[in-house]
Amino acid sequence: MTFIRAWRDFRRMQDVAVGAAALIYAGAVVNAFQVLPGGAGLIAQRTLIWPAMFLFVSLAVPLVVPALKRLLARYVWLSFQAGFGQTPLSVLTGVGLLAAAALFIYWQVWAVGHGGRYPAGVFSGYAAGIGILAAQAVLVRALETVPEVRAQIEEPAG
Repeated sequence: MTFIRAWRDFRRMQDVAVGAAALIYAGAVVNAFQVLPGGAGLIAQRTLIWPAMFLFVSLAVPLVVPALKRLLARYVWLSFQAGFGQTPLSVLTGVGLLAAAALFIYWQVWAVGHGGRYPAGVFSGYAAGIGILAAQAVLVRALETVPEVRAQIEEPAG
């Protein structure tokens, strides 16, 4: 079974988005341990423990709750049909959005050193976003098993 190039590109983009978001998050956590006050325990709680719960919930709930699974799968399918991840412009747009989120996290951490609030929420929010991206990547593979979708994404035999 071979899929059309557009689908392979789309699937790859979904995987790359999850990987890039996770790497950005890991870098932000390393930066947080170097910059944030409060000791390793507090920093781990705010950048790893609480965000891990948000990541788990945002990954699991859309895959377990049937109505949310259908809704997110439809969104993934419509994203494919709209061309996301299949052209240089859409790839650059996706990378730009990830970069903007990364800059926001780094700015929040930097601001603490200059009198800002402790950035607990930004880490949990970004982790939840990674969970949703991962759920989308899982649903890309689930869509491959749907006969109506499969008929549109498989290479013609021959």
